[in-house]
Amino acid sequence: MPDDTQDVISGGHLVAKALKAEGVDRIYTPCGGHIIDIYDGCVDEGIEVVDVRHEQVAAHAADGYARITGRPGCAVVTAGPGTTDAVTGVANAFRAESPMLLIGGQGALTQHKMGSLQDLPHVDMMTPITKFAATVPDTARAADMVSMAFRECYHGAPGPSFLEIPRDVLDAKVPVGKARVPKPGAYRASTRSAGDPEAIEKLADLLVHAEKPAILLGSQVWTTRGTEAAIDLVRTLNIPAYMNGAGRGTLPPGDAHHFQLSRRYAFSHADVIVIVGTPFDFRMGYGKRLSPTRPSCRSTSTTAPSARTATSTSASSATRDSSSSRSRRPPRDVSTAVRPGARSGSTSCGPSNRPRSRSGCRV
Repeated sequence: MPDDTQDVISGGHLVAKALKAEGVDRIYTPCGGHIIDIYDGCVDEGIEVVDVRHEQVAAHAADGYARITGRPGCAVVTAGPGTTDAVTGVANAFRAESPMLLIGGQGALTQHKMGSLQDLPHVDMMTPITKFAATVPDTARAADMVSMAFRECYHGAPGPSFLEIPRDVLDAKVPVGKARVPKPGAYRASTRSAGDPEAIEKLADLLVHAEKPAILLGSQVWTTRGTEAAIDLVRTLNIPAYMNGAGRGTLPPGDAHHFQLSRRYAFSHADVIVIVGTPFDFRMGYGKRLSPTRPSCRSTSTTAPSARTATSTSASSATRDSSSSRSRRPPRDVSTAVRPGARSGSTSCGPSNRPRSRSGCRV
């Protein structure tokens, strides 16, 4: 028989090429029959196959990898109980806004609804806890669908995606010329969108003229790697900073701008509160706790819209930035100097010449 391996490519190898194009350097997986061709492709593309004990480990490892590295994590699991075992890991990534892709096996399309091995409605189960969930319908679309799933992982607030790939789709081979393989770096937005300049200037004006400002740095400060910009902001404008979620650690303990135990008091007495990269969820009292004793307090949120929760708050909002860049550097006049007549040397709890209590609040 003539050797035509140079002219055709399998679905598993197309998946691996798409993973390589995304910068994925390893997958977490327990071996499964439905997904075996992906392993062959990963070996050919130089992607490490990390063998784990079970699917729970695979999903949590992909989530953890994404959080630590800032690059997308990927777990590959077999059909049926292999996919259902990964549900908690995916749900955790969804709540944590962690960009990861779970690839699940599935019975052959030719055996759909015929009782094939481990056949379950994976997409229906994953839809509520992912930003994108779909079935790869054709071998030629395998790489295209993987790229689409990663694109959705990073659209707005990050989060997980899910793809199921039927066994016959994954194992089949198609002519290379018919396979849709997106060009690396060309299937997502090439630049970060910017916030409304007028809204940014309005926020800048509020901050530099505030007497008792406070800022909360949330998880999106970390997921967008905006730590340095956040540090520049709070130190330049001398603003007390509180942190939650993955935003913890933006400022080290002992830093003059790191506050922790006085947040409720500060938010009750501040005249400007900036919420960066965290939703008004239960941790924030759904927005109802912000300066209840100061009706004139202005609150603003620069937080990417999340698929997992809507924003609910009774506080007045100066600006809401829905771009993917959460903690950009402030406008030039803010990052370089405090404007004449603006607040100087104060904190959310009072002037800086007051002693600081053990709780971190000036008394």
